[in-house]
Formats: sequence, structure tokens, C-alpha cells
Amino acid sequence: MSQAKSRLSVLRYPLLAAALLASLAAMWAGLLRLGWKLPPLIPTLTLAHGPLMVSGFMGTLISLERVVALNRKWMYAAPAATGLDVFALLIGLPTQVGATLMVLGSFGMVAIFAVIVRMHRAPHTVTMALGAVAWLIGNVLWLMGLPIFRIVWWWGAFLILTITGERLEMSRVMRAPQSSHTLFVGIIVLLFIGLALVGLNFEPGWRITGVAMLAMSAWLLRYDIARRTVQQSGLTRFIALNLLVGFVWLGMSGILLIVFGQVAGLRYDAALHTLFLGFVIGMIFGHAPIILPAVLGVPMTYRPAFYSHWALLHVSLAVRITGDLIGNVVLWQWGGLFNVFAVLLFLFNTVRVMVQARRADDHAQVSGRVSAQAQSQVGTFTFGIGEEILRRRQSGAQGDNPR
Repeated sequence: MSQAKSRLSVLRYPLLAAALLASLAAMWAGLLRLGWKLPPLIPTLTLAHGPLMVSGFMGTLISLERVVALNRKWMYAAPAATGLDVFALLIGLPTQVGATLMVLGSFGMVAIFAVIVRMHRAPHTVTMALGAVAWLIGNVLWLMGLPIFRIVWWWGAFLILTITGERLEMSRVMRAPQSSHTLFVGIIVLLFIGLALVGLNFEPGWRITGVAMLAMSAWLLRYDIARRTVQQSGLTRFIALNLLVGFVWLGMSGILLIVFGQVAGLRYDAALHTLFLGFVIGMIFGHAPIILPAVLGVPMTYRPAFYSHWALLHVSLAVRITGDLIGNVVLWQWGGLFNVFAVLLFLFNTVRVMVQARRADDHAQVSGRVSAQAQSQVGTFTFGIGEEILRRRQSGAQGDNPR
């Protein structure tokens, strides 16, 4: 890699720090929304809970992953914009400032995927590109002043399509019939129909969106390779369990939208957090041993202790959702509190393992093991750009940088 690109890659560290700050601030805001007595920090923090978690944390992390893989200078503008959005929200700047930065960041993501699709046009890259478009639409609607309940499912679609696009790539190993791909396309079309209707008549729009989410859950449970890899051991089994449980939470979120479709209250909370916690955060838990070494360039080994934060997340989420559905505020609050503890435990376990690996000075051996596991399980990165793109990037780097 050239000296210029080496200097450029250093940008990943402050951007990852901004994503981490966004997640911590979002969790603090979430606890405030749950009714726990904490200092508010800024008056608008509770309103920033969703934007901080979706765009500030997940949007920055996912776009940074793309940028690290492709390593083109202009692409850093996307995670930089969402990273700046974190600080805009946390210092209490007007909502329009944060929303504008989110729009710029998601527009940058769409531009990145235009490059990715041109490099490797395939159903999975197109699916993930549609996810970026959904994120952009949601952010534009937020900039226009629409309430969160009308746009949050656009943000959800961004994460659903990003994750399922990568899973579609891996489904090739299962040799799924062509009819399954036709069904997959139909589900995406149904999802966008539901999202579009939310802006016109939100009740049927939500229910159609819920049907699409339930159908996507069923598709993943039927055709994803995790059905096979869960029978293995170690990191392979850990990732597969995270996937399968996450798929169930996605279906649960769809069912809650179909049955209730509310704009506020406990059942609305249940529909949101089965998706964003059970499905999305569960995926992050499962793939962290792969994405973090790739993004940070530091070693990380799988440890059975990872099951502690995995179990705590899903048990506490089940408690929270039970409280939502039966109207028990105590269960809702304590379940939400332990949701936060699960994420903090995940961060602790992750940092501890990475520090231990670096102290052992086994970077070369660990990187080789993680790379081999990653290639056989879930692709190269968390939400997978695809092996073909990685090969093109590597061959291009060798050709362009003889130094």
C-alpha cells in the first residue's frame, strides 16, 4: 500500500470512535426514554436516540466497512458526514444540521454502492444498494420534518436489506432453487410498497411492511447457510446461532407490525426493538470477530465467553417484549436496562480479547485463523461486500502501487 493510502487508512480510527460514541450516547438516551433517572446531558438527547443508533452508529460502521475494503479517498466523506452528525446531535445543534449531515452520509453510501454494483453486479450487491437508497430516503424525509414514526421503518429497511443482501450472497452455497430468488425479489418489492404507503396511509403501509418482514424472516430461515453451520463448533456455531435467533426476531417484528401497527406506546416499542436489538444488534454480536480485525487491523480470537453477552441480550429482550405486550412497565424498564448491559458486556468482552491477542503478539497466526473462518462462514466482512470485490481491490492495489 502506498504511503498516501496508509495515511488515509488512519482515518478509520476516529470514525470508529465516533460510531462507538454514538452507540453509548444512544444507549444513555434509551435509558432516559425507559424512565431511568439519569442526567439528560442535553435537553434533546432523548429525541436523538433513533438517529444516533441507526445513522450515527450503524450507518457510520457499515459505511466505514465499505470504505476500508475499497480504500478510495472520496469514500471517506460518507462515514465522516455521519460521524460529524454524532457531534452535531450531542452538542444540541438544530435538528436540521444533524439531518443534513445524515443525508450527505447516506448519499455518499449510495455513491459507494454505485461503484460496488459497477464492479460486481449481482443480486446481493443490488440488494445492499437498495438498502442504502432506503436509508437515504428515510434521512431526506427526516430533513423534511416528518415524525420519526413515519420514517423509522425506512431506516429499518436499510439494515434489513444490508444484512439480507449479504446472506443472499452466502445462500449460493445452499444451491437454492431459482424460485427462491424470485421470491426474494418479490419480498423486496412488497417491502418498498409498504414503506411508500406509510407516507400516505400509515396503518395499511405498516401492515404490508410487516408482511414483508415476516416473509423475509421465513426466507432466511429456509435458505440461509446458518441452518447447516449451526451444527459445527466454535466461531462457526456462534455466528450461526446469532443469525438464526436474529431471523426469528425479524419475523417477530413483522408480526407485531401486522397485529398492532401503533405509532407510540409499549407495543410500538416491541415492534421497533425486536428489529433493531434482536435482529440488528444480534448480527453485530455474531460478526464482530470478523469485522473488527478487518476494520482495525488488529487480532481477535473467538472465545466461549462471547455467549455471555449473546444470552444476556436475547433473554433481556424477551423480558422487555413481555413487558411491552402485557403492559408491565417494570419488566419493560428492567429488560431495557439489561439490553444496555448486554451491549456493554459485548464491548468489554471484545476489548478484553483484542488486548489479550495483541499482548500475546500472535497477529499473524490469529489473522490467518480468523480469515479462514470468515471465508468459510459469512464472507469477508460483517455485512459482506463479496469476495469478488475484495479480489478486484487487492489486484488493483498490486497493480497501482508497485512500491
